[in-house]
Amino acid sequence: MPLAVWVLALGAFGIGTTEFVTMGLLPEMAASFGVSIPTAGWLITAYALGVVAGAPTLTALTHRLPRRTVLIGLMALFTAAHAASALAPTFAALVAARFGTGLAHGTFFGVAALVARVLAPPGRQGRAMALVFAGLTVANVVGVPLGTFVGQSAGWRVTFGLVGVIGVATMVALALAMPALSTPAGPLRAQFGAFRRGQVWLTLLITVVGFGSTFTVLSYVSPLLTEVAGFAGSSVAWVLVLFGLGATAGNLLGGRLADWSVSRTLVLGMASQAVVYALLFGLAESALAAATGVFLFAFAGFLMGSAIQTRVIVAAGGGASMASAAMQAAFNTGNALGAFLGGAVIDAGFGYASPALVAALLAASGLGLLTWADRLDATGRATVDPARAVAAGQPLRA
Repeated sequence: MPLAVWVLALGAFGIGTTEFVTMGLLPEMAASFGVSIPTAGWLITAYALGVVAGAPTLTALTHRLPRRTVLIGLMALFTAAHAASALAPTFAALVAARFGTGLAHGTFFGVAALVARVLAPPGRQGRAMALVFAGLTVANVVGVPLGTFVGQSAGWRVTFGLVGVIGVATMVALALAMPALSTPAGPLRAQFGAFRRGQVWLTLLITVVGFGSTFTVLSYVSPLLTEVAGFAGSSVAWVLVLFGLGATAGNLLGGRLADWSVSRTLVLGMASQAVVYALLFGLAESALAAATGVFLFAFAGFLMGSAIQTRVIVAAGGGASMASAAMQAAFNTGNALGAFLGGAVIDAGFGYASPALVAALLAASGLGLLTWADRLDATGRATVDPARAVAAGQPLRA
């Protein structure tokens, strides 16, 4: 695989680390500024909103620029936002810095996935994309636990500073290893045509509701583990390794299952998540059950990643680039929704296990939306399984 693809995976590793390490350090950041843990959850929401705002906006603004320039510029923004996070004097300043960090996220993954396909040897495009996104899942195995450990030991500001160093390293490596690539052809208007397709909007809605369940629990996993399950604070980083392992295993299996059937993979994932969250809510006081639940909800969530991406790309027809960026926005709208709802039920006095019940309801709602979308009749809308449509060379009708 070309060296540039590995560099893209390094950037994905940095982004994955910063996205998820906040959950493990939420109590420390809350204590640093004298705010409650639910209030500190706004740091997660701000990052997610940055992705929502940045994905379509920066994709549109950089549509005509060389891909190497775009990727280096995005990592420069990422690095600057981490410097601002590490030096933030107030909670409001940190919220703003986290929003700025999120701006780079969606466009980076959208561009990186397409660039990886171009750079890959013939017949290995799928593996090149998987390698890029593996950077995110490996971040949950290595970067997040280590970042949490460092943050708890030396302070959360040190963690953000070190992630900024990853951004600098990625910028340098991109400048050295990334070849010059032609600017994407075609008018931007054709990309926005994806949003005239009903199945695109349905897929985005399924993502917001169904995938939002993950962050409903993950945003507050640290107090769930320490206050309910009885783990020591120093153990949280290592329990989060289970999340990374579950995410990596789910991602690897999910790619194979998506080739079998996109719709069935999504049904399996959504249904599994609903069951796991319900059991986690009921059994959260058991350390073994809580740790197992962290692994299983990561596994079920990432099992669906390739499938939901395939669904929106096929649904978008010729607007795949903008649809891919919109998917990142949808993921993080769901993340923001989940963090908000989880904090709301905790603030209402229902306890740190209550977000798991909300997550179960969100996953069940996502399953309902998916069932409705798949059962729409064929009069201008789709009943076709996206995996079969791709194999047959057919677009998924809007």
